[in-house]
Amino acid sequence: MAKQEKQEKREKREMHENRRIVVLGAGYAGLLAALRLAPHTHVTLVDPAAHFTERVRLHERAAGRPEVAHPLNALLRGTGVTHAAARATRIDPTARRIALDDGRELPYDRLVYALGSRTSDPGERAFTPETAAELHKRLLDGPGELSVVGGGLTGLELAAEIAETHRDWRVRLVTGGEIGTGLSPKGRAHARAALTGLGVRIEEGRTVARPEDLDSDTVVWAAAMTANTELAAAAGLALDPAGRIRVDSTLRSVSYPEIYAAGDAAAVRAPAAGPLRMACATALPTGSYAASAILAEARGERPRPLRFRYLVQCVSLGRHDGLVQAVRADDSPRDVVLRGGPAARVKEQVVRSTIRTLRLAARRPGAIAYLPGMG
Repeated sequence: MAKQEKQEKREKREMHENRRIVVLGAGYAGLLAALRLAPHTHVTLVDPAAHFTERVRLHERAAGRPEVAHPLNALLRGTGVTHAAARATRIDPTARRIALDDGRELPYDRLVYALGSRTSDPGERAFTPETAAELHKRLLDGPGELSVVGGGLTGLELAAEIAETHRDWRVRLVTGGEIGTGLSPKGRAHARAALTGLGVRIEEGRTVARPEDLDSDTVVWAAAMTANTELAAAAGLALDPAGRIRVDSTLRSVSYPEIYAAGDAAAVRAPAAGPLRMACATALPTGSYAASAILAEARGERPRPLRFRYLVQCVSLGRHDGLVQAVRADDSPRDVVLRGGPAARVKEQVVRSTIRTLRLAARRPGAIAYLPGMG
């Protein structure tokens, strides 16, 4: 009996080692999933970019930070992950193959869909966080009036960072509701005071349908996010009304169980948190969890459902001010905040921890099974 059990374990191990895992997207979720899976099986990471971009620093890049990207070859060196520097053009979930724009086709046994999200298309007249480098060049061309559309955390950070760094520009923040709707009254009051102290003019209750509706020299659109799920839709994967991939409690597509989805592209729910919002704070945990679920499945185990709860929201308000908002498990604000310089320092450490996590995963993948909020 013992000999038979050893044989079965060896066969399972060999089957797992020979599995082909394809990960689409080298953002927070996809890169972490690939790094955690690499010691156990063959992993191909598909992304046309040569760098991993810290999206949580794009407001800093817009204001003039030299770089917020890290070479992928350095992050992947020695991990065994194969980087396919191409764009996926088609998923065939029946044949389990991915077509790339360089003519190659990649077969897979399991697919991790982690193509993330983008700012909703504002048209040609506006910049977005994704065009931060181009926005910085525009700011250097000469002063004028700059309008940030969107009063969420991204809009707050962009307006504050630009107003602090480019004093010759007149900056205003335009939003359809109140600024920082997910913050507590105390947190919102601090954000408002910090912005006005930097000279930002706040216009609340003003809905802007198009950048052309604003009389402004430069418009930065930070109003809404869209999941990058066009490939998934074309392949027949079920999406939710917001356009995110429908998944079960273990992040498997409800349409094709060989496909896992993580990060902003996935419509993930957790018992304590409810629907997860698009954020780095949810991308890293779901990317790590997708890897854990695939590893458990390969061992013949049933993965435990994802468990996640929110802890805090961190906002930078320039380089010397910030806000750390304590939240309940479902992301609703508590009346506890940290403000000013101490909050700015906490936010900086939180941001640094993301790249530290990825580097640790490259060196010691087994150390990243759990991340803040998971349990």
